[in-house]
Amino acid sequence: MQHPATTLDHPRRFIAGWFIDGSGAPARRQVLVSIDENGLIRRIEAGAPDSSKAAGTTADLRSCSILPPLIDSHVHLALSSTTDEDARHRQLTASYTETKPVVDAHILAHLSRGILGLRDGGDYGAYALRYKKSKSTDPSFPLYLRAAGRAWHAPGRYGKLIGRSPAPRQTLAQAITIDQDPSDHVKIVQSGLNSLKEFGRQTPPQFNRAELEEAFRAARSRGLRIMVHANGVLPVKEAIAAGCDSIEHGFFMGEANLCALAEKRITWVPTAVTMQAYDRSLPPQSPERSVCRRNLEAQSLQIERAYALGVPIAAGSDAGSLGVHHGRGLIEELALLMEAGLPVEAAVACGTSQAAALLGLQNDLGTLAPGRPATFLAAAGSPDALPFSLNGPLEIYIRGKRLKHV
Repeated sequence: MQHPATTLDHPRRFIAGWFIDGSGAPARRQVLVSIDENGLIRRIEAGAPDSSKAAGTTADLRSCSILPPLIDSHVHLALSSTTDEDARHRQLTASYTETKPVVDAHILAHLSRGILGLRDGGDYGAYALRYKKSKSTDPSFPLYLRAAGRAWHAPGRYGKLIGRSPAPRQTLAQAITIDQDPSDHVKIVQSGLNSLKEFGRQTPPQFNRAELEEAFRAARSRGLRIMVHANGVLPVKEAIAAGCDSIEHGFFMGEANLCALAEKRITWVPTAVTMQAYDRSLPPQSPERSVCRRNLEAQSLQIERAYALGVPIAAGSDAGSLGVHHGRGLIEELALLMEAGLPVEAAVACGTSQAAALLGLQNDLGTLAPGRPATFLAAAGSPDALPFSLNGPLEIYIRGKRLKHV
């Protein structure tokens, strides 16, 4: 894998045509960003410098929108978005040697769109976690990766593709306690998948509230956060009541659960793009396509309501699921958030500051402000061109230095 290399020049000031700080605040027009010798933002001010004083020290980005790097809060790096059933089946038995080049390609797809933070939701071999460990001492690796290793699911229930079950006569909490994988967070599968045949059909919880509470205590005793795959009213309700850190997907969870998320400040990762991807991937006359569209419409209404209630939303694509491409999937998810009524600045916040808070990356990514790293994206055009302008051409700056070869 060819990692990006930085240029030797290091501009001390940048003129931005439009400036989005990642907090959700309105975009600012014609902004001058000054940075110090350590690559930290010194000042953010209106206007542009005198051109006679700017030569050699100021990068002109007046045709661009500056914003923080993106974070995809739900990916599966070891999985491909392919619709080929045989290829998807082979992913269940592939070795790490076979999977590593796939992960390399997926990471490049994310980096090329300015996605510098990823939260992996698991794979059966814990390959994304192994990949992270192999890069942990590589100073040229520009990406912040959080990995679950292998998710947990109940015996006989959905989840084999991304994890494992506790051993016989072993509780979920016991399994988490003795797990040797050096994971960054715990992923628990609490429901099944959305039905593509019966609109709104819900599956029962995989674990009851007492089991979840005990498991969450075990995870927290190891200093780990908890992400929970859950669709439907009861699976989401039990996960919220037990005190998870995030609900992943959350299709058909309903108004009461949305209100609970807002009240308890639990983050929701909607992954609406999964239904859009299924719709694209299924045969044109397939009856499942109409169910996919109805699922997407229902999720869009939940997103609209969640935003009105003040639910913390982090953007995640579920890249690696059928039809959801790595990198591009997050751009499409941001577009769906905007279609559901979020202003562009709020949608960007879902993929920057709110995602950074969820992943514990607030010191490195998320917002642009004085004293913070001058790590940002420069996308062509105004904010009206977002999010699709992030598909390129795109410039990426890390502490003021532009990356090349992405």
